[in-house]
Amino acid sequence: MDAWRWEAGRLAGPASFAATRAGVDAFLDYLAHHHPGAPALLLADVVEEDFQRLLLPHVGGKAGRNLLERRLLQQYRETPYRQATIQGRAEEGRRDDIVLCSALTNPALLQPWTEALELLKTPLAGVYSVPLLGEELADRLGVGREHEHLLLVTQQSAGVRQSYFHKGCLKFSRLTLAADREGTAVNAGVETARTQQFLVSVRLLERGEQLHSVMIAQDQELERWSGQCENGPETVYHFIPLGIAAGLAGIGLPSEDAPLADPMFLELLVRTRPASHYKLGEEGRYFRLWRVRRALMASSAAVAICALMWVTGNLWAYVGAQDDGERLNREAAGYDASYRVSMSDMPPSLAPTANMKAAVTIERLLATQAPAPIDMMGMLSAALDKVPQVQVVRLDWRVAADGLPATASGGGTNGADAGAVPIPARVLGIPSKPPQTLRVEAEVALMSNNARGIVDSMNTFAQELARNPKLTVAIERTVLDISPGAKLSGSTAAAGGKPAQFVLNLSLAP
Repeated sequence: MDAWRWEAGRLAGPASFAATRAGVDAFLDYLAHHHPGAPALLLADVVEEDFQRLLLPHVGGKAGRNLLERRLLQQYRETPYRQATIQGRAEEGRRDDIVLCSALTNPALLQPWTEALELLKTPLAGVYSVPLLGEELADRLGVGREHEHLLLVTQQSAGVRQSYFHKGCLKFSRLTLAADREGTAVNAGVETARTQQFLVSVRLLERGEQLHSVMIAQDQELERWSGQCENGPETVYHFIPLGIAAGLAGIGLPSEDAPLADPMFLELLVRTRPASHYKLGEEGRYFRLWRVRRALMASSAAVAICALMWVTGNLWAYVGAQDDGERLNREAAGYDASYRVSMSDMPPSLAPTANMKAAVTIERLLATQAPAPIDMMGMLSAALDKVPQVQVVRLDWRVAADGLPATASGGGTNGADAGAVPIPARVLGIPSKPPQTLRVEAEVALMSNNARGIVDSMNTFAQELARNPKLTVAIERTVLDISPGAKLSGSTAAAGGKPAQFVLNLSLAP
């Protein structure tokens, strides 16, 4: 196994380890010293990787996922590294799903290395496959969709990898040794012919259809391969140097004279970071914990940045408020100094400032809350407009204060030397308006023999006054004496004498 480091956006290494106990121990030391806690990506390029093409009924949702899982379990029972990819639907029949199933059939090849990663609690991001990663490479090179039948040939550390793509989708891949038992390098043309014959036998490629073989290797190897390969009616070869292929794919190689395509696939894997090709069970728990830890760290950093911005804003506002306060204090001191200078030129006042302020306050209260008959006079005038036959004879307006009778002040008193009686503040409207009363003596300008009209006029006048919600109306004396002991008399002669009079007591609440 070769271990590469990703440093400053480039690959560094590799460090090679043998598949022995000593090699695993050396790998543990390597992880402990170079990458403690860093996530690892495992890219498998082995012979023991199987590919099967299936047609399955088109079923969606959870039922479809369960169907795929059952079929995978039937196909590859002995390995946990298995996957299925739906590559479209068949054009004929019931249009079943075209599914590519693949698996690493010998998990023991990966077991020592995954156990070493788990022993050091190294996050394993995923187990990836070179053939499955080849779809991305073919797409970046622009040959995946350009050629309907494509054979991508790359020289790897494990041998020569041949991957067949149909319309950009991987269908089959095989890995052959770079040299036979005698040490002779394999013939690229012969191996391509064998792969083409196999594709025809499994009906992936029809006879007469043209196969485009894109071969990627170093210049020296391509020169040797070009002498072994010859274009024919069914086979067309395209030779791309490894450095040019990496440039087309947007990948930088560790060195321009890299002899193998392994670094190209590794950097493509790191830059694309796809989801794990083969699902991880318990082996991926440390990577899940690592992602949660990273998410918590990112959230904490975001909270810290927000808190720092909030504190900075508050400090800025505090400094601004402090400056404003100092400025206001200076202005106030200047105003005080100006006031003292102005007052020093004026003669001394007869009253203290506090008394003057109190006098102004009382004057404002008297202006807004002092009792006045204007409100009750307005209500009375409105009622008189509605009942014109009622005429006012006399009005008696009074202010009622708590603890004092609501009476008007009488004439002069004989005890003048006793001193004037102070008026209560409540009567003056301090701190609030006092209740007011108005005694109304009125008469009805109707003929005295029209008793019903006189009574109705009085009642209508009282009702009009009572329409005001703050006004209370009480009839002190009616126009007619209708008490049980009164004597009633009448005449059909022309009426004479004074008009009928009545008295109302009105009370206005503040």
